[in-house]
Amino acid sequence: MTYSGAVKVGGPADVHELADLMISKVAVGDMNNNAYLLRCRATGEQLLIDAAAEAPTLLSLIGDDGITSVVTTHQHGDHWGALREVVDTTGARTYAGRYDAEGIPVPTDVAVEDGDTITFGRIVLTARHLVGHTPGSISLVYDDPHGHPHVFTGDCLFPGGVGNTWGDPKAFARLIDDVEEKLFGQLPDETWVYPGHGNDTTIGAERPHVAEWRERGW
Repeated sequence: MTYSGAVKVGGPADVHELADLMISKVAVGDMNNNAYLLRCRATGEQLLIDAAAEAPTLLSLIGDDGITSVVTTHQHGDHWGALREVVDTTGARTYAGRYDAEGIPVPTDVAVEDGDTITFGRIVLTARHLVGHTPGSISLVYDDPHGHPHVFTGDCLFPGGVGNTWGDPKAFARLIDDVEEKLFGQLPDETWVYPGHGNDTTIGAERPHVAEWRERGW
């Protein structure tokens, strides 16, 4: 079936099958968070992005093969609500942005800097540090050698705008500057965007609107 990225809480995962990587997207929790299970097709090793909520749902998605790692995109509680149970059950190594790690109550094994890579199986993800929604949010870029890039943006980029900065003009300016420099400035239009809530988009779909976002201030 064709991947759409449209999922709902209580519904099935949607699976995006790439040449080397399988991406399973599921919606969980009261805030309709997205969690993403990534599986290296060559080795079967798996990594979870945002153990947001509903540990039984996530553990069922993970299955008997377990996960090697779980990455938390930022420190807000709706993105780590199931982290403790998932880590205790799987023994996964935990990753988070260096400047958000203290805000996550489950210890971070690896504090991630801008440009650091996270590897599982034969898959490499590159972390980009984006400031504004939180001090240490990270996005994760998979540069597919057989096609276009894919980026997991947490709450920093959505269809229609950047993440919430709660009316703080300095935080908004920093976030949109980082997103424009590190995502729009480095990734092609074909790049698939997987946000922390809601539907997916592409860099190309959002790029024409960045000036509008700057003007409106959110």
